[in-house]
Parts: sequence; structure tokens; C-alpha cells
Amino acid sequence: MKRNKLRWLASLIFWIYVMTIPGVLQGNAATAVTRNLGERPEFGDTGEVVEAVGSQILSENDQPNFGITAKSAVLMEASTGAVIYALNEDEQLPPASITKIMTLILIFEALDAGRITLADSVTTSAYAKSMGGSQVFLEEGEVQSVETMIKCIVVASANDASVAMAEHLAGSESEFVRQMNEKAAALGMSGTNFEDCCGLTDSANHYSTARDVAVMSRELITKHPQVKQYTTIWMENITHVTNKGSSEFGLANTNKLLKMSTSFKVTGLKTGSTSRAKYCLSATAEKDGVEMIAVIMASENYKLRFSEAQTLLNYGYSNCYLYRDGDNTREPLSNLLVEGGKSERINIRYAKEFSYLMLNGEDKEQVEKHIILEEKLSAPVREGQKVGSLNYVMHGKPIGSVDIVAGESVEKAGFWDYFNWVWKSFCLAKVARG
Repeated sequence: MKRNKLRWLASLIFWIYVMTIPGVLQGNAATAVTRNLGERPEFGDTGEVVEAVGSQILSENDQPNFGITAKSAVLMEASTGAVIYALNEDEQLPPASITKIMTLILIFEALDAGRITLADSVTTSAYAKSMGGSQVFLEEGEVQSVETMIKCIVVASANDASVAMAEHLAGSESEFVRQMNEKAAALGMSGTNFEDCCGLTDSANHYSTARDVAVMSRELITKHPQVKQYTTIWMENITHVTNKGSSEFGLANTNKLLKMSTSFKVTGLKTGSTSRAKYCLSATAEKDGVEMIAVIMASENYKLRFSEAQTLLNYGYSNCYLYRDGDNTREPLSNLLVEGGKSERINIRYAKEFSYLMLNGEDKEQVEKHIILEEKLSAPVREGQKVGSLNYVMHGKPIGSVDIVAGESVEKAGFWDYFNWVWKSFCLAKVARG
């Protein structure tokens, strides 16, 4: 009897020693996955349809001829960033008040980060009051809420409200403009440079492109969809309260596309015009869950910018289909085995929904999906860590991919983890022997 106990103890010590060597306990558990990611073909970035936001999916020869009279134009699908139509899309032109799209991006980023709230008070400086062009006639020292300032910027294209908000957020307009250019660079807007926050400047160094305007419009409506609560306002009053008393002031939306008869819902976004820039527009719309952006720059006519934007949007909704693949349509994922971890298995998940813009009657049934997982998964594993990808192919051509990531963390197993596992095995074996 004593000899048997000594044999079990020696066996226990041996197994504890062996189990502390990584990989022994769980052996080749990771061989249940498919193939190494390093061997996979190249696919686009996660969830991207195109190589970069703003890439064109129709060649110049394939584009329809709409007879656009504006100097530059772009039609973009918002969720993918795919450009459906482009005319001189990279020509640098003065953007006028569609500059304020970037101003709004920084305002809504500050709101989302909790640095400001809609109820915060904003005081108008003498400099902000001095702005000409489109304005709501704020007085020096006048206090308005952030939300009221947003309405003034979005609905009435107010230069004075834009500068007041720039100063409120950054201390000065110049610092705010530096942040605008920093954000533009981060978005890949290589054809853009801002010199003010409202587009009033006549400087040749204040410029953008139709493609870049579409990119920043996409950033605003997809990352901060609450902006549409304001861009769809047609008319609204604000109250001026100064040392002269209080008075009502009417805001009227400069985006006349909101009142035009369309087959889609107009959701915004921003107009602009100066003598140099002529007439500009970034128009956004929704239909059947698909968002489109139509940018018109340097139109010769006040009304033409709206009708030509409508033409582009009509084309987009008539000829495009947005293929979406989410949790309800994708294959469920099995747990992955982990080598050397405190847990033997780990939950995995898809990182996001996939979308792909189809044109000219492409058949969604032709889309093939291929799951590729890491060949060997070793602890530690962090939640959100990429462990594979779901790749999409149509007619033999990669059209995009979505990351597959760890749904939880698994720490590396230590000596006492192995000791406990072996001890439990020893106890169970002893019980089984009676």
C-alpha cells in the first residue's frame, strides 16, 4: 500500500514538472483551425470595399454622362466610402462654407468625448461678432448654448457662431484651424488646407476637393449621426439676449434641397458660396437604409447645385445595391483551442458588419465567403485580438474582409494551474480505483 502511494506521488511530481513545459498539457489543440494567416492572399482592410476611403469603383469610361456643369463633383456611398461618380474630384478649389463640415466634426467630437455639453454657455467675442457674410448677428458678450450655436452654424451657416465655437473649444480660431488641418490629415484629405473655420477667407491657401469634402461629410454623418437632428431643420427661431434686451431671430436653412420633391429623404448637409468659390453643396440623403453623399463645387448657378446633386443621388439610388453581411447572415463561429492558457478554449467573434456596394445589377449570390483562422493560438490572448478573418470574394476577386477577434482574454497558465490540474486528475483516478 505504501509502495502504491509513493508511486502516485512520484507520478504526480513528474507530471507537474512536465506540464510546466508550454504546450505539453494541451498538445496540438490548435490544429483544429484552418491555415496560417501569413499564407493567406491579400485582402482589403477590415470591412472596406475599396483600398482607401474615397476610391473610385467606376472607371472614367464607365461613368454616365450627366452633363454636370459644376467644375467638380462626387457621388459617394457613405458606409463604404466608395465613389460612384467623379468629375475633377481632386481639383483644389475654394470650399466656401462647406468648410464648416470640419468645424462641426470637431464640435461633435468634443461632445462625444464629454469635453463640452449641449447646454454649455458660449460667449461671443468682439472678433467673432466682427465676421461678415452669413451670420446671425451675435453681439459681443452675448451668451448662447452650444446647441443654439450648432443650429446657427448648420441651419443659417453663421460665420459668427462658427468662430465663437472655435474660440470656445480651442481658445483661438488659429488653434482651432490647426486642429482642423490635423483632423483633415488623419482622414487622408491630402488635397485640403484650411485657413479659417468658416470658409469666409479669400486666401488662395484655403482649399479642398470634391473627394475630400465627401470624405469629411462621411466622417460627420457616420460617426456623429445626431447632426442630422439639426441639418434637417427647415426653419427655427433663436432668442438674442443682450444688454439691449431680448429679440427673436429666425433661422432659415440654406439647403433648399430639403424642400425639393425627391424619391429619397434629404438629411443635409451644408451649402457654401463666395465670389471665388461660386456655389457649393454637400448633400446627404437616405433611402432603404443606404446613405449617399453628393458634392457639387464651383457651380455657376445657385439653383443648379441642388438639381445636379439631385441628379447624382437619383442615379445612385437607381443603380446601386448595398450588400450587407452581419450576425444574422454569417456562419456561427466555434470556440478556438488555446495552448498554454488558463482556459483551454476561447470564444471568438466577428469584429463588425461587412458591406459592399454593388453596381449595374451585380448578383449578391455570387459572393463567396472564406473563414481563415490562426493555425496556432498560444496564451496569453487578449480580448479583441485578431485571430483570423472572414474574406469575401466575387468572381475570383477579393472584395474585402472582416477581422475575427477573441471574445475574451485568456491568461498564460502558471505552475499552480498545472499543479491543480494534475492534482484533480490524481484525485479522480483515486476515486475511480475505489
